Amino acid sequence: GFKGQEYTLANVPAEDPRVYDMICEGDTMGVFQIESRAQMAMLPRLKPRCYYDLVIEVAIIRPGPIQGDMVHPYLRRRNGEEAVDYPSEEVKGVLQRTLGVPIFQEQVMQLAVVAAGFTPGEADSLRRAMAAWKRRGGLGPFEEKLVNGMRDRGYDEEFAHQIFRQILGFGEYGFPESHSASFALLVYVSSWLKCHTPAAFTCALLNSQPMGFYSASQLVQDAQRHGVTIRSVAINQSEWDCSLEADESGAASLRLGLRMVKGLSEEAGRRIAAERANGEYRQVQALLERAALDRRELGVLASSGALQSLSGDRHRARWAVAGAEKPMP
Repeated sequence: GFKGQEYTLANVPAEDPRVYDMICEGDTMGVFQIESRAQMAMLPRLKPRCYYDLVIEVAIIRPGPIQGDMVHPYLRRRNGEEAVDYPSEEVKGVLQRTLGVPIFQEQVMQLAVVAAGFTPGEADSLRRAMAAWKRRGGLGPFEEKLVNGMRDRGYDEEFAHQIFRQILGFGEYGFPESHSASFALLVYVSSWLKCHTPAAFTCALLNSQPMGFYSASQLVQDAQRHGVTIRSVAINQSEWDCSLEADESGAASLRLGLRMVKGLSEEAGRRIAAERANGEYRQVQALLERAALDRRELGVLASSGALQSLSGDRHRARWAVAGAEKPMP
């Protein structure tokens, strides 16, 4: 059954391998942050297997890491195709968790401190300058200080220039690790719901439209591919919002709401649902009068197939609409 389960960010079971299997396949339509084409293409390459992998996944598909050419080295190292070596223990301390590639804004700041001798205050000025350099320039002095500081501490000049290029790549897009970590939690929980409760997940998405990259019909088709039974809009069953119904076996099926009828206003839809509490609609004429609908609203309901239980097929519904007259005032 599906009734009575209440999930919060805190009680969704952590680190479920089935959820990561789904993510690795790029089967993430509707999932916060990882449903874009770029993300869907990256997931099978990065193969996230734990929460911290998701933290990296969220941060790496951003203009900073992409322009700073950090994505390919990270993937090669992750797949064991490229050795990870660190020019010093200090740098290893900063970059080990991301295989030697600076992916987060904080790592760039820490590198400036440990490898180039910046004070924490100077590193913070660098962070502020990074955010504004595209508009105002002004990273020149930092480049000199960084390269000289690293050279003085025995680092290869090429390494110093590479770090600076990555700082330029971050520019306005520096993504703090804390942001990425909170996003990754939402990614995991959304993915868990999509994996284990696809009807409820799709229902919530449809009720929040428009959002994300996909249309309502794409989301509905995706749910069907995942075995969810979809029940069409019906005048005596649908609420304004999409809702869950138990099928014969007690599993959840998805009842499309009146919000899915193109051209029907929310006000009219909610009126239909509220008035139905006084008994279901038996004829088109009764619907017209009780829900105070106009011809146009009745027409869009008929076209959507929502009136089938009243007058059989759509053509007959259309005739019934034509025959229904507003009562005299």
